[in-house]
Amino acid sequence: MTKLPKLTLTHNDKKDRWDLTNDKTDRLVKSFDTKAEATKGGVLAKAAGKEGASVKIQKVDGKYQEERTYPGSRDPKGSKG
Repeated sequence: MTKLPKLTLTHNDKKDRWDLTNDKTDRLVKSFDTKAEATKGGVLAKAAGKEGASVKIQKVDGKYQEERTYPGSRDPKGSKG
C-alpha cells in the first residue's frame, strides 16, 4: 500500500481564512472561509481526492486538534485513533 499524502488545515491570519496545504510541496490545495465549513460532511474528504490523504487539523493557536484519514479504510491498523 502506498503512503498517503499529508495535508494540514491551518488558519491563515493574513487572509482570515482556513487553508488546506500539502505538507510535502507546501502548495495550497483549497481555502475555506471558516473551519466549520472545512470540516463539515465530507468536504475534507473531497479535497483529499480519489487517492485519499492524511489530514492534520490545527487550532487557531497552531496546536494540533486532530488527525483524520480519508478514506477511513486507509487508516493504519496500528492507529489508536
